[in-house]
Amino acid sequence: MENLFKKDFLTLGRQADDIRQKMWGKKTFFVRNLHLNYTNICVSKCRFCAFAKDTGDDGSYLYEIDHMVRYVDEKAPDAREIHIVGGLHPDKPFKFYTDAVSALKTAYPDKTIKAFSAVEIDYFSKISDLSVAEVLKALKQAGLEMMPGGGAEIFDPEVRNVICPEKIPAERWLEIHRTAHGLGIMTNATMLYGHIEKDEHKMRHLETLRTLQEETGGIQAFIPLSFHPENTFLSHIPASTGVEDLKTTAVSRIVLDNVPHIKAYWVMLGEKTAQVALRFGADDLDGTIVKENITHAAGAKSSDGLTVNQMADFARSAGLTAVERDAFYNEIKVYG
Repeated sequence: MENLFKKDFLTLGRQADDIRQKMWGKKTFFVRNLHLNYTNICVSKCRFCAFAKDTGDDGSYLYEIDHMVRYVDEKAPDAREIHIVGGLHPDKPFKFYTDAVSALKTAYPDKTIKAFSAVEIDYFSKISDLSVAEVLKALKQAGLEMMPGGGAEIFDPEVRNVICPEKIPAERWLEIHRTAHGLGIMTNATMLYGHIEKDEHKMRHLETLRTLQEETGGIQAFIPLSFHPENTFLSHIPASTGVEDLKTTAVSRIVLDNVPHIKAYWVMLGEKTAQVALRFGADDLDGTIVKENITHAAGAKSSDGLTVNQMADFARSAGLTAVERDAFYNEIKVYG
């Protein structure tokens, strides 16, 4: 496929918006969700991460299971989706994670548990001596229903070896998502851009995801993630521009026309750029979130969370129709 990043910015936007409208018309989706970042203690020291801490560091924390259950009730009792990701804790056994999922699902049977990146699944496999399939089956039995898409970063090994040599290779990320799809677990997928990658790296990343989707059909949504350099080893580089953010959204929609949804993740893009991205191919604003810790540790200036009315206004003022959804994109309410 040609390198679409070389095409004119507005031409890409129009092409992506045409695809979006053919797929979804004026619908713009969002969900009432809660991000539960259960710990920032992590054995992996990814160089671009501003979130991870060692045990005993100032600001380090771990939510025990009863704390997680209380957190949901205190922060977002009306959430339809609980999005759970965290650090790779050095001391907790795999049973801690299955028990946590089970406790949350028992306490909130009406909420969808979307939990654990491929990096976490790989770690659980190592500490439990179980295969990836066995880990996923145990989590699914406990109540896990979906997986987020984190940890993909950029698949190209040369880039990956610079920004996150400690992280699982691209082949392992793809294997874990392929296995999840085979077990009936839908996943998201991501790409982290705006650091040292080049346009051709982004194109190959998107084409690889397109191939996976052709094979399994298990990717529900793709999220382009704009890198935040503050408090990382790349703090000297400028953050991505608005044009780069919008162009990446548009190219993602064009290449991944076999993935149902493209998210404008307002936490990383900022609220105003995310709104414009809705006319550059994105059809989903993610959710209310309530409180997100990982990106804000890297200097994100976006809000901690948004209200339902704010999200509906984003869509309406862009000439679109806001649709509240559940985790599986079943429509709950249309905001005219």
